Amino acid sequence: MKKIFYLLTIILALPVLSGCDDFLEVQSFTTKNSETFPRTEDDANQMVVGVYNSLTRCTNQVMSSYYMIAELSCDDRFGGGGYNDKASQALNHLLYNEPDMMNGLWSSHYTGIARANAALAALETLDEGALKDQKMGEVKVMRAFFYFEMVQLLGDIPLMKAAPENVQEAKQSPPQAPQKEIYQLIATDLWEAYSSMPTVSWDTYTSGTVTKWAAAGMLARVFLFYTGFYQEDALPTESGQVTNAQVAAALKDCIDNSGHSLVPDFRSLWPYTNSVSKRDYPYAVDIPTWVRDGANPEHVFVKKMVPHATWQSNPQCNEYCLYFAIRNGNNTDYKNMFPMGQGWGMGPVNSNLWNEWAADEPNDLRRKGSIWNYEVETIFVDGVETPVDYDDQWGADRQVEETGMWQKKVVSTTAYGKGTNGQDLWNAFTSHPDYFNLPGDNFQHGYGTDLIFIRYADILLMHSEITKTADGLNAVRRRAQLPEVGYSEEALRKERRYELAFEGVRWGDIRRWHIAEEALSKMYGVPVFNENAWTTMRPQGPNIADRYRATKGFLMIPQTQIDIAAGALKQNEGWGSDAVFIQWSD
Repeated sequence: MKKIFYLLTIILALPVLSGCDDFLEVQSFTTKNSETFPRTEDDANQMVVGVYNSLTRCTNQVMSSYYMIAELSCDDRFGGGGYNDKASQALNHLLYNEPDMMNGLWSSHYTGIARANAALAALETLDEGALKDQKMGEVKVMRAFFYFEMVQLLGDIPLMKAAPENVQEAKQSPPQAPQKEIYQLIATDLWEAYSSMPTVSWDTYTSGTVTKWAAAGMLARVFLFYTGFYQEDALPTESGQVTNAQVAAALKDCIDNSGHSLVPDFRSLWPYTNSVSKRDYPYAVDIPTWVRDGANPEHVFVKKMVPHATWQSNPQCNEYCLYFAIRNGNNTDYKNMFPMGQGWGMGPVNSNLWNEWAADEPNDLRRKGSIWNYEVETIFVDGVETPVDYDDQWGADRQVEETGMWQKKVVSTTAYGKGTNGQDLWNAFTSHPDYFNLPGDNFQHGYGTDLIFIRYADILLMHSEITKTADGLNAVRRRAQLPEVGYSEEALRKERRYELAFEGVRWGDIRRWHIAEEALSKMYGVPVFNENAWTTMRPQGPNIADRYRATKGFLMIPQTQIDIAAGALKQNEGWGSDAVFIQWSD
């Protein structure tokens, strides 16, 4: 008897029909059906909100989310965390610490896919017009997004194009589909979404809404990964293909008609330049103030985040800020590292990035604008600019793979002004009255900055890469106050590495450029501080280049899913017992 594969995702798809998360609510099944729902814009929004909620589920599975995996697996960061944070260290060495480490990724993404399938079927009942085109487009982009993250990380996966029509269908365990078939659905969804969604300015809809321009950006990202990684000339669809010229035209459409633009100063993209932190941070005092989420013309595709005061009410806070923050058990010490906040210590920056960046672009303001390096950072002490006192933090709370460098983009950011004397720190600047003014100031769930999937700078760089012209590349360089260059593959690759550092794109880039083995191998020999002692990065099992050759960068399919599928799923290559990470060892 075959195991039930779809049952959980079907149940989780049911809330889409009512727009809430309580699938036992009776009213939605007695007053709304395919004959009466959806009909209005409000109905359509209720239908689509369930799909957006699934994106929250995907990002909440922090340690098995694409963004976390991509950051910890790439060459520019280490796993870090504490001695017992084996998952982060395993990812960095392309190993696994337990056979179901990707189960959160699997369940959250298939829930999103199931909800998208149900929504697309229901939205077909809408009258033809701009509303239907927009809502159908939003859902198609989201389904493509879920599938793209899955196929990049897991390779051959089951393909669900529609929700099962009956219980018997739900009991069938679909086999793994070849990756090309997955990409055909992804490309079809994105091309149809881009081609049909209304051509309107990016700020027409509520911030976080998927637009035609997000569809164009996703189409380009998928095109570049597919054609590069698989060494193909075009992206296949279910009825043909999407060509280089079509993707270039879609990006040019975004450049010309979306209203998106680069903000004047790269550093004002990141929260450390917010109005309440920058006045006490010497580096940021004279930098233009952070452009708030929702008002940032550079945000093409983002996940809306909302901070929360307590542990119990945290469905949409940006927990990545917590995971990537400096690890220390004594919060008072964070005044010595202002405005960096407290966290789990994952993702220390590989010092190779700092050094290679300085060699390539010694005058690039983005280097210090992206990396907090204790050797060059300063704070105000009694109004006097003073070097940070970071030495006491080395190895704090059993930290491993520490380098003294942390990224500044997606990380907890503190602010002075809390307490009656105004001298105490807010754990998260978003708790400050000038921002969300939370009733509490929880250092674990007070982060409300949006998670950025695609920025306009990436649109420009992808357009340059696809057209092999320097216009977009040089627009990004001018913003960084760097001289213009002619187009070359080397220049484009360096520009992507530096402009988009720590934004979840480097892992995909080094894989599609077929430089992953070389890039990853360079992490060996880098000095790291492990539990109060200096050592160097070294293999934690098989050599990283051997691991990449064995896996091609694909991760381990959850063993639970293989067991449930009863023969319908096959484990990816390279994930035998020799790939187990036990603990960090010299």
